[in-house]
Amino acid sequence: MDVNILKNNGVNIDKALELFGDMETYNETLQTFLQEIDEKLSNIAKYKEIADMANYAILVHSLKSDAKYFGFDRLAEMSYQHELESKANHIYFVYENYDSLMQEARRIVALVKQYFGQEVIIPATSVNQVKDKKILVVDDSDVISGFIKRVFNDSYDVVVAKDGAMAINYLTGSENFCAMLLDLNMPNVNGFVVLQYMKNNDLFSKVPVSIITGVGDDAIISQAFMFPIKDVLRKPFNERDVKMVVEKTIAEEGE
Repeated sequence: MDVNILKNNGVNIDKALELFGDMETYNETLQTFLQEIDEKLSNIAKYKEIADMANYAILVHSLKSDAKYFGFDRLAEMSYQHELESKANHIYFVYENYDSLMQEARRIVALVKQYFGQEVIIPATSVNQVKDKKILVVDDSDVISGFIKRVFNDSYDVVVAKDGAMAINYLTGSENFCAMLLDLNMPNVNGFVVLQYMKNNDLFSKVPVSIITGVGDDAIISQAFMFPIKDVLRKPFNERDVKMVVEKTIAEEGE
């Protein structure tokens, strides 16, 4: 094993040896880390998907500690930031920065495998079968629309409209949408204007709609169900919620 493989790729071996004392102990403990890391990353992904920030914070704290002990300084810093933000329940920060954290974690795993002379398998790029399908997201919040775009980045082409007027403009154009997520409470032209336009122009059979609304808006939701909407996505929502609603909406498109 050539320790320069680690040193030349940013691993702070000198700092790590202050804890482990010698390379033999370091290597033995690093082997244990390698055996456990896949399960840890899998659980981090699971808790992130369901927006369980309490358990997410516990696991990224553990990842931070491991990274700090072994001299993976950048991974330790990134994990620590995720720990702070998840403890504060800043869900959208976690989603926005999750891919960068996982990319660094996977880089470290590949580096450690290389150090131990193990085969590094690069996952094959999956062929996207539905990327040509479009979802129209109508919401004036860049945070909400950006979050939904990230969730479906590898699955659908997400088109964003900032208000009802833009949504109607898209609906009158030549683009075809397999689903629409429509916020009801927007400035200028709100979601109900869009729903009425779709009813007047018989568009519900062409573009299935689920609404986005805040928790506690029961009266507004009842009003919305006067139109043939498919489902309701309540803010704040997580990755699993939005995937379930979109899958249901698109599935009912073909019925």
